[in-house]
Amino acid sequence: MAISPGGHQCKRDATTSTFRELYEEIGLTADDVDIVACTRGWLRYRLPRRMIRTHSRPVCIGQKQKWFLLKIRCQESQICMTATPTPEFDGWRWVSYWYPLGQVVPFKREVYRRALRELSPRVQRLAQDED
Repeated sequence: MAISPGGHQCKRDATTSTFRELYEEIGLTADDVDIVACTRGWLRYRLPRRMIRTHSRPVCIGQKQKWFLLKIRCQESQICMTATPTPEFDGWRWVSYWYPLGQVVPFKREVYRRALRELSPRVQRLAQDED
């Protein structure tokens, strides 16, 4: 299972963005996963003032996201960190569900907490179904 932030203005755009991000980050496509759930509303965070790049256009002051809970259907060996010319990550590993909450930068922590809390009942149901 993976959780992927993504999205723009409506659910369809958010789904499209999630699949784009999924490919850019780990080389998987919509055929490789099932969408299990997504957050009901947009989750937002603001960048700390010191991190806002006031000289770039447009100026980014934060982000709004929809989070998707995905179930992997393909073999793990299909995960490819170098599917695009400029990889965003250099490795991956499975971790416990709540682990990312302790690893994320503080200004994003509440968004992670809200997303994980909202999606956790679906994760628990998936785990029970697989037992």
